[in-house]
Amino acid sequence: MKVTKEIEKLENSAVKLTITIDKKDVSAGYDETLTKYSKNLQLPGFRKGKVPVSVLERKYGDALKNDVAGELIEKALEEVFGEFDKEKSENRPLAYSQPQLDSLPQLDVSKDLVFSVIYDVMPTVKIDDFSGIKIEEPQVEITDDDMSEELKAIQERNAMVLDKKDSEPAANGDIVTINYLELDENGEEIAGSKREGFVFTIGTGENIYKIDDEIIGMKKDETKEITKTYAEDFADKDLAGTTKKIKVTVTALKIRDLPALDDELAQDVNEKYKTLDDLKADIKKNLTTAKDNRVKEIKSNSLIEQLVEKYPVEIPQSMLNAELESRWRMMAQRFQCSVEQLDKLMASSGQKKEDLLKEWEDDAAKMLKGRIIVESLLKESKIEVTPEEVEEEYTKIAEGAGISVEEVKKHYADAVRKEYLIDDIKEQKLYTEIFAKVKITKGEKKKFADLFKNA
Repeated sequence: MKVTKEIEKLENSAVKLTITIDKKDVSAGYDETLTKYSKNLQLPGFRKGKVPVSVLERKYGDALKNDVAGELIEKALEEVFGEFDKEKSENRPLAYSQPQLDSLPQLDVSKDLVFSVIYDVMPTVKIDDFSGIKIEEPQVEITDDDMSEELKAIQERNAMVLDKKDSEPAANGDIVTINYLELDENGEEIAGSKREGFVFTIGTGENIYKIDDEIIGMKKDETKEITKTYAEDFADKDLAGTTKKIKVTVTALKIRDLPALDDELAQDVNEKYKTLDDLKADIKKNLTTAKDNRVKEIKSNSLIEQLVEKYPVEIPQSMLNAELESRWRMMAQRFQCSVEQLDKLMASSGQKKEDLLKEWEDDAAKMLKGRIIVESLLKESKIEVTPEEVEEEYTKIAEGAGISVEEVKKHYADAVRKEYLIDDIKEQKLYTEIFAKVKITKGEKKKFADLFKNA
């Protein structure tokens, strides 16, 4: 089929593709369709396969022309888009962008068939100037307090959980099990507020009403009515500015019996440790790696944010919609339910999916713009990854995870996983190259724990 094409750039990374099909192909397509119908169609007064072409045209002319136009358009698009794919052209339609006919063309077998489709393409951006980019690098040291926090966490993970004596009151750090319900102004139970067997550690605040302090001093099987007033700026908007009366019964109290910090604990954690000092050295190493990775992430995020500001990117609506739907599916996975079940769950709680997606739009668009800039930079840089660099990455992963290199290689034997790993190595090499071109200054001093807030 002889076709010619013309591309017109539109707003928001959309294009208008105009295709012209040569009149000879139009005529041939029309004749082919007529022949096909005349051989298979049966009309009153004619034997099957013996319907004259003139009768077909008179009776079904417009419908035949529409069918021919549809088939020609489909074949032409397949041919052109196939060329775009082969050439990896920037004019390829996005996978989730359905090309739309600008208008339905009228078929005239004596003329070229001209039609246009509009669709979204991958946004492009040319990054050729890093001047003005300034990155602050947080200054973080691993302190004795950081080490102590890690050792305490290890103690807690290896602790024995024991029942407290019935006569002993609840204290900070105890594991408490409670039944609770909310009371109205008349002291009656509020429907739907009852919860039984709720477990949390006192002092963590991991409960809806934040009643840790009020439970301290209670004993097993004791019931207490708690009246609590919440500030106007309380984090939970449903509780902010309200006063709640909660009836609480303690049904169980437990304590953690922490093991001593000694060589025996180190050996229990992992047989590779012979002494507590061995464990501490490994903790220090892991904390340092985590710190370095987080600092690198902060620098990378700062770089991309500034590049997004400097080089605006038009995000097609179809791309944004696909990202929002992907986040919705991920949310369903976190709730361990299907997308349909999540829709019903949101509706039953008075929330609308559309409103939530709207809230996510700015963050999703920002992420997509950053991703497009990174992909553009990678394409321009033509960074390659050698087999030796992949092997080095295997070793790093193995050391960080405390497993053998062979186990890591087995995990990345899958071609897709290995490709993701190679892409990540390329991206890290890209950032290293760019960091050498921009101004990096020492930022504020931060504690290790603060480094990971809002990560």
